[in-house]
Amino acid sequence: MGKTGPSLKPLVLLVLVLLVWWLTPPLLRSFTQASFQELQAPAISAASHLKDLQLYWSLRTHSKQTLIESGRDLARLNAAYELSRQRESALRKEVEHLEKILDLPPLPEYEYIVARVTRRDINQWWQQLTIRKGSNDGITKGAAVVYAGGIVGRIQDVFSHSATVQLASSPSFRIASTIEGDRRPITYQGEATAPFGSPNGKINNVPPDYQFKNIESKRLITSHLGGVFPEGLTIGTIESLSPRADGLFQEGTISLSQDLMSLSEVAILIPIEPEDSAQHNGS
Repeated sequence: MGKTGPSLKPLVLLVLVLLVWWLTPPLLRSFTQASFQELQAPAISAASHLKDLQLYWSLRTHSKQTLIESGRDLARLNAAYELSRQRESALRKEVEHLEKILDLPPLPEYEYIVARVTRRDINQWWQQLTIRKGSNDGITKGAAVVYAGGIVGRIQDVFSHSATVQLASSPSFRIASTIEGDRRPITYQGEATAPFGSPNGKINNVPPDYQFKNIESKRLITSHLGGVFPEGLTIGTIESLSPRADGLFQEGTISLSQDLMSLSEVAILIPIEPEDSAQHNGS
């Protein structure tokens, strides 16, 4: 008896802790979880800053020739971006002109807040990630999160100095979308994926008469009905389509970009109110 008694103490203690947690009111439980996240955030942020510092010093060891070649490539990219910016400016003026002629409401504008990715849990690799900015930096719950290749997901929880992002590959993520070249809305939803596996999603309510016209028509993009997401952002690529069981619509599999595997930086879109937009344009 003397040997079995002490060995059962950790198990009894664990059962008591779980019982207390289960009986705790949801409001107090949520407060405790948020407090733990706030307590943990400085350590995670410090580790992220140390990683950036390590990258900085590793880059300092590169030769001058490597830096010269990198600078040359960067100059070429800047030139290409400048041409794209000028074209975007001309297109924006044309859109504003058409809005005035047709008496249409202006398209929403966004402020981009760039944030570093600080943490990614192996058990929730394709469900969520943590970024290094929070409510103190203007991040709001539900905001769209994007990167150069398209959408990443949306802000799920916000804390003072950090926030969690619900990824587009999460089964809980749903959004209105369209197939490029076809404006009819369809529903996109993430699918459960094993850690380090290929991220996938699925689409429903695809019109029965839809057929692929070319490779470009396989791109799934955000719809104007997508809420916080601007229209036209890449979600993924359609891999297959098949008739649904009811025979009324088609359903399909969506392949998401492998770039989502190694994200180190994302951008959060914060809508600019009309008054703020007027101030931005005037400044």
